[in-house]
Amino acid sequence: MIEWLERAAATIPVDQLPDDQVLALRDQQMSDAEQRELSDLLDQQREGMLTVTSRQRLDALLHSYRVGMVRKAQALTVAVERGLQSPLPN
Repeated sequence: MIEWLERAAATIPVDQLPDDQVLALRDQQMSDAEQRELSDLLDQQREGMLTVTSRQRLDALLHSYRVGMVRKAQALTVAVERGLQSPLPN
């Protein structure tokens, strides 16, 4: 149920989220455990040692990472537009 709610929340356009959720999304990161797992799987891939199951998990983590980065970028844009954060220096 929690996973379903997280997926549903991820589909709400960032500009429709309240300020506190925009800021939370801007600051969101993969958990330490997921970061370690991703790193380990990338090492296994580099060494040519991925199993089919490991490949699927790597693909899922990479997809999650990419989606998260896009949402973070959108949240940063919205935060700047709303005056919640100063623009990043050039």
